[in-house]
Amino acid sequence: MFLLSLYIVLNQAGFYPDAPKVAVVTNAPAASKFYVINADKKDTVFFADLGEEKQSGNSDTKTRIADFTKLTTKGNFFIHVPGVGNSYIFKISDDANREVAIATLKGFYYQRVSMPLEEKYAGKWHRPAGHPDTAVYIHPSAADEKRPAGTIISSPGGWYDAGDYNKYIVNSGITMGTLLSAYEDFPVYFSKFHTNIPESNNTIPDILDEMIYNLRWMLSMQDPNDGGVYNKCTNASFDGMVMPGVTKAPRYVVQKGTAAALDFAAVTAQASRVLKQYNKGLADTCLKAAERAWEWAKLHPAMEYDQKNFQPPVTTGPYGDKYFKDEWFWAGAELYVTTKQEQYKPEIIEAGLPSWSNVGMLGYYTLLRFNAAPQLKEKVIRMADRYAENLSAFQTPMGQSVRDFNWGSNSNAANQGILLINAYKLTGDKKYIDLALSNLDYLLGRNATGYCFVTGIGSKSPMHPHHRPSEADGIKEPVPGLLAGGPNPGMQDKCKYEFTAPELAYADIECSYASNEIAINWNAPIVYLANALEALKHRVGYTQPKK
Repeated sequence: MFLLSLYIVLNQAGFYPDAPKVAVVTNAPAASKFYVINADKKDTVFFADLGEEKQSGNSDTKTRIADFTKLTTKGNFFIHVPGVGNSYIFKISDDANREVAIATLKGFYYQRVSMPLEEKYAGKWHRPAGHPDTAVYIHPSAADEKRPAGTIISSPGGWYDAGDYNKYIVNSGITMGTLLSAYEDFPVYFSKFHTNIPESNNTIPDILDEMIYNLRWMLSMQDPNDGGVYNKCTNASFDGMVMPGVTKAPRYVVQKGTAAALDFAAVTAQASRVLKQYNKGLADTCLKAAERAWEWAKLHPAMEYDQKNFQPPVTTGPYGDKYFKDEWFWAGAELYVTTKQEQYKPEIIEAGLPSWSNVGMLGYYTLLRFNAAPQLKEKVIRMADRYAENLSAFQTPMGQSVRDFNWGSNSNAANQGILLINAYKLTGDKKYIDLALSNLDYLLGRNATGYCFVTGIGSKSPMHPHHRPSEADGIKEPVPGLLAGGPNPGMQDKCKYEFTAPELAYADIECSYASNEIAINWNAPIVYLANALEALKHRVGYTQPKK
């Protein structure tokens, strides 16, 4: 009888037969060999020497690589390291990441606001509708002559943003842009991809049905009088740890801002071209909304959202931004590609890894997808090549810099993966896909914490995310398919962390909103990453197509 070891970390979802397969043995200096053992028959199917010991740059952890890429047999296995113990059981399968691909997209369904989640779709996490948001007040910060403070408008639907019960246009921006890009990059794959949501049997792909639910809410956040866009639909302060819809605090739409208007314009312009073949009326509505938001932004080119100095005070997430060149670039790129009008063609800017406050790279991806700015190709490839250099001690691009570990660090791993997939699309070089896969391995367990960071996946995943429904529903397991924020040495929540080194500063406790909250802008890139790898697995030779 072998003992389970927490010192052997690996992708707990599984591996493709002909893809790279790596586990990492941590802090075991005496170990020298590893064995892959059939989980049923206890037969050794592969063995090899461990790699040389490496010192992580992000903690005191020392690692040794167990590379079993040459094992292509399908089945269930575990790794045994003499003197250390066993890994969790894992599978080698043609559909290694399909469960993750489905679960992370389905995670958005569980975040729906204004409709009941029925048992046939939500399983044991079914619940009544959350906030109806059919009577939302114009906050004094958003008031004008045509819509004075206290005016009631309707703004139902959309997704709860994170572990809280508010809805934010800026964060919906990068989320929707990432999901729409996933569809645009792999439309054939997504046309046959089902997640068991209420709309699954209609003629629209599930990923687009899910986005339409949030899109219709976004459209309700545009002022019909001037085209401006309210920053968020929110309580004045955060709800307690209760189920959605239980609290009756007033809901408000708050001040308009340039970032909200341009993120909205980008999303609706992109949605317009994607939805044209499925719902021309909605597509036309989206394009008109995008153009009006753009015109409003031209009149207010640098209006920072500021939630201070109004009554009642608003203390929910501000998503405030002071720099708008990236939003102008992204919105211009989407409108230019959709309309082909030169007035929208953006001047090229420098762009970095995407985040809610840095969306320029989304414009890069769109312009390259439609060959509208070929000069960007080398910029993306150079950036991808930097991620290919000096891999972490866990043999992943994630963690090659201590700067990777911040609030929402797991979204960095996923967005690095998306960048690498775009480099593959531009070059056809399989090395980029292998690196993207290694970052998914990181998220699913091959990391210093040993956690698979997606709820409900693998043998060791978060059980206590900072997520109000998961905490308040009385069900032991959290809502599935949600990506935890990940290691964050900032530890802004002041909770008790067992470890504080950058790659270990993660606490699976409900109070840890700085490392263990979930958020739609973190779920979106893992949706892209897991589904892209599933879409590309035959093309890159990870699996053999079924005959």
